[in-house]
Amino acid sequence: MTPDPTPLTQESIRAVEAVPPSPPVQEDLNAPELYINRELSWVDFDDRVMQLAEDASQPLLERCKFAAIFSSNLDEFFMIRVAGLHDQVDAGIIAPKLDGRTPAETIDAIRAKVDALNTRQCRTVSHDLLPALAEHGIRIVSVDDVSSDARRALDHRFRRQIFPVLTPLAVGLGRPFPYISNLSLSLAVLVRDPVSGQTTFARVKVPKEMLDRFTALEDEPTTFVPLEELIAANLESLFPGMEVTEHGVFRVTRDADFEISDEADDLLTAVEDELRRRRFGEVVRVEIEDGMAPALREALTEALEVEDRQVYEVSGLLDLTDLWQIVKLKGFHDLRDEPWSSVTQPRLRPEEHHAKVDIFAAMRQGDILVHHPYDSFSSSVGRFVEQAANDPDVLAIKLTIYRTSDDTPLIPALIRATERGKQAVCLVELKARFDERANIEWARKLEETGVHVVYGHPALKTHTKCILVVRREGDGVRHYLHVGTGNYHPKTARLYTDFGLFTTDERLGSDVADMFNFLTGYARPRRYRKALVAPDHLRDGIVDEIEQTVAAHREGKPARIQMKMNSLVDRTCIKALYRASQAGVPIELNIRGICCLVPGVEGISDNIRVVSIVGRFLEHSRVYAFQRGEEQRVYIGSADLMPRNLDTRVELLVPVEDEVLRDDLLDTLERGFADDTHSWDLGADGTWTRRVHDDGVDGPEPRDLQRELMLGHTARAAERDPASTS
Repeated sequence: MTPDPTPLTQESIRAVEAVPPSPPVQEDLNAPELYINRELSWVDFDDRVMQLAEDASQPLLERCKFAAIFSSNLDEFFMIRVAGLHDQVDAGIIAPKLDGRTPAETIDAIRAKVDALNTRQCRTVSHDLLPALAEHGIRIVSVDDVSSDARRALDHRFRRQIFPVLTPLAVGLGRPFPYISNLSLSLAVLVRDPVSGQTTFARVKVPKEMLDRFTALEDEPTTFVPLEELIAANLESLFPGMEVTEHGVFRVTRDADFEISDEADDLLTAVEDELRRRRFGEVVRVEIEDGMAPALREALTEALEVEDRQVYEVSGLLDLTDLWQIVKLKGFHDLRDEPWSSVTQPRLRPEEHHAKVDIFAAMRQGDILVHHPYDSFSSSVGRFVEQAANDPDVLAIKLTIYRTSDDTPLIPALIRATERGKQAVCLVELKARFDERANIEWARKLEETGVHVVYGHPALKTHTKCILVVRREGDGVRHYLHVGTGNYHPKTARLYTDFGLFTTDERLGSDVADMFNFLTGYARPRRYRKALVAPDHLRDGIVDEIEQTVAAHREGKPARIQMKMNSLVDRTCIKALYRASQAGVPIELNIRGICCLVPGVEGISDNIRVVSIVGRFLEHSRVYAFQRGEEQRVYIGSADLMPRNLDTRVELLVPVEDEVLRDDLLDTLERGFADDTHSWDLGADGTWTRRVHDDGVDGPEPRDLQRELMLGHTARAAERDPASTS
């Protein structure tokens, strides 16, 4: 439970009560101007990440981290979303999307936005971050700027460590243009034979998968030279007897998406086959260093068969995802955020030190809500599965794995459960994007130890996050259930904000048991008792909650809708929110990433406010709250309101019915809408504006959602047990 509700909560309630009911309004809710382009909205999200890299109030290495995240985000965007747009153009699709743009027009609009963002990133890194790092003794320098002694040492290291792993590939008769792997950094080289006068193109891959991208000087371990520069300075050794006339750095991004046929007989084999094909996806983007010689550029674009609009000139270092190497340098604590240690949820603490809490007993006393990373993952979810594996009365453990990590306690616990004769079932989603290989390995390890592994349906991704424990009690069984908004991933549980509900609610337990039987067996889904489950009932359930709230408002009851999610794209849900706004219902939306809804349009969305919080932790939780008079309906779960979540994924939302826990969720929502430190407002013109705190002498203190929750959880832990942080 977070700290007591703020005064804003009461003010908001009074505001809700003051909104008079409105008569139904009929407008064209399909008009393109009422929808923001999905892809451009995502680019705007990465813009917000870039703004944190530009923010001088952030610690220096945190700014470098955001610059790296910006680049990795953009890579995935091109590999998946932009690649899909090019596929549509190639297929001759010219039908406009929700916002009226065709795929080709969207590609051009993306190009304009990304060009501007790349310029800002390069300027920020070269003019702000690198000089500031140098002031603290961390330098990234050109090979020409090091001392003669350091240069000799670098050349020696090149011959001893780097040269042996390089493979120059020339293009010519009998030598076709080499395959350029996805996201690899390369040098394009023009080599002239002084005897024949013939000029040949060659490619040298920068082997940063095996070597550090930034090579440290021997006597100055925090002074670095980019690996590509060190290779470029020694190109003559790769082409002995030849004259290197031009060279330049480039990077290729390929289509990395794939689809699995609904007819696939063996899902695991089908995913493995598609992963092999992913390496050979079509080229989507070519990044080249600014000022590359025209002959080199022409040779590249012709060989890679790309259009000019797919070529991006970069003024500075390419592939700034490698700034992570700098961010992870040991020491420099004054250049980072203060360290954060999660705390153990009060109801999950043992009465005595070194004892283990009986989490089942705690759940029987009432539902428990945890909020990561403020509450510890290991002492809640980890402890839950560990106790289930060791308890002789537990008959079965069933859980879903979408993404996890090598240090997860869940997999070893499942294996122990199987060894002790329990039924252990793990639904592994093989199609979790970019985690496919890891999940295949997990699945095989589990199968080898006797765990029942299920891969789900080829046409659906199982995105829900839930654990079901079946325990023998008396002459029957009891269901112990955890439903979360995030993955069972110990590492991201320290970086992502997510809620988790522990409950023994009989009907929710039966709902999740039915869902598992649908996924592992052969049955048609039916209406669930309490849960909202996609792909069959979740959209209808959300729309129904919105319509019930509108009906309550028209009856003169205080009514309000608050939602927090990663993305809002689904047109049916957006139109339902527009209709609610037209009826006069106040609506507040906290959308981290993509938002296709346009707020503040007169007569349509006057009563809708949209904010986005981007900060230290990745806002990842999904909360859907509906106030209807004295009734409060609050759901948490795995689903965003996107067509893919509602139509082609297995998703789960569950109601939080305990009044204290529900108030805790509502308080967190309120704090998010009050944030004026890491919050952006979406305007009716589709632009995001960062909220700036008014520093007036007598004004209120700045509001920072994540900091408030960190302080609140720390204070709560200290009240109960000063030694409870973990």
